[in-house]
Amino acid sequence: MEVILLERVAKLGQMGDKVRVRDGYARNFLLPQGKALRANKANLAKFEAERAQLEARNLERRKDAEAVGEKLAGQSFIVIRSAAETGQLYGSVSTRDIATVATAGGFSVSRGQVHLSEPIKTIGLHTVAIALHPEVEVSITINVARSADEAERQAAGENLTLREQDSFEFEEDEEAEEGEVEAEDEE
Repeated sequence: MEVILLERVAKLGQMGDKVRVRDGYARNFLLPQGKALRANKANLAKFEAERAQLEARNLERRKDAEAVGEKLAGQSFIVIRSAAETGQLYGSVSTRDIATVATAGGFSVSRGQVHLSEPIKTIGLHTVAIALHPEVEVSITINVARSADEAERQAAGENLTLREQDSFEFEEDEEAEEGEVEAEDEE
């Protein structure tokens, strides 16, 4: 199906572009969200008549998103989750969790604006992209920890997963030395 884009759509095109997309994508996402119109003569004429208004509205939205983006960029949010000793979470931190934490922090972020390249399944500091507008994207830091104290230590730069792995290796080294001492005693 051919559609006319009413705003910039990532990986598809700019406002006013006439693009060919799958029927389901157009019917289920682009048309209901008001991001596109079917490409026919009547809609093309309607788009050209409203083009100036659409561009003005897009510019206004982008300016608002940039203003929010300046405040949001570089912010750090803490998410407390249960995790194993190795730092592996029992579950994961989803886009919904990130949107909830950012909203609680005073920013209006929906889960559709949160872009995770892969699920967050370990404790630590994770950088997450937030798309406030198709042309405005900022990064925030999500501090996933087992407790508030642990989150403070991670924010200060301490790597908790490394320390636990090192202590595990240290315990293994002690056990190996004890085995050697016992072997010498038997001789």
